Amino acid sequence: MFTGIVEELGEVTAVESLGDASRFRLRGPVVTDGAKHGDSIAVNGVCLTVVEHEGDEFTADVMAETLDRSSLGALAVGSRVNLERPTAVGDRLGGHIVQGHVDGTGRVLERKPSENWEIVKVSLPADLARYVVEKGSITVDGISLTVVEAGPDYFTVSLIPTTLALTTLGRKQPGDPVNLEVDIVAKYVERLLANTQGAGR
Repeated sequence: MFTGIVEELGEVTAVESLGDASRFRLRGPVVTDGAKHGDSIAVNGVCLTVVEHEGDEFTADVMAETLDRSSLGALAVGSRVNLERPTAVGDRLGGHIVQGHVDGTGRVLERKPSENWEIVKVSLPADLARYVVEKGSITVDGISLTVVEAGPDYFTVSLIPTTLALTTLGRKQPGDPVNLEVDIVAKYVERLLANTQGAGR
């Protein structure tokens, strides 16, 4: 489990095609500290497993399913990525419960800079819109954010200077893809209500 609080801005150092999968090598001195084979690291909000670890770099294999459902397939050598290690039991839950299981992708539609923050508008797939509510939580490229406005096919978030400086959202431009993970609580509630309604018929 993750919290959506990005620990560092890493970099893709190599990409190897494996046919129906890809192997990424990524640099991240913070997240590789103490890392070992089999550990999980969230890369732009996608939970990946450490295959190899050497120095401040690690490799991870990304299957076709993940490449199809996320924006990781668009990464290339030199791409910057948000990195986060799983939260430890007893740690503060600084963001919200994030699984690292991407629900879909959106695209940056618009950026509106202000003196002390920036409003970013992101497209929202139709099948995810029902899970997104004003003042609710959403994960964008692994970043736990609060929804400012929830439209039928978009949402907006307000980014503080720290988020702009220390994550990929400070660099994303209109048209760029982003990974989206909606609040898991909303999906559980929907499933429970559906089962309850079905049982009452």
